[in-house]
Amino acid sequence: MAYKITDECLACGTCQSECPNSAIEEGDIYRIDPEKCVECGACANVCPVGAIVEG
Repeated sequence: MAYKITDECLACGTCQSECPNSAIEEGDIYRIDPEKCVECGACANVCPVGAIVEG
């Protein structure tokens, strides 16, 4: 199951540069496109506030 970004997101952009499939879209709270997510966990590993969880 794809990862998702919770309301804890600070929109810092750290996760976006780590995603190998460009699945993360900018916004007030960033969003992961489940169609592009390959469940690698790279984004979750770098999130400074733990806002990315398995969906």
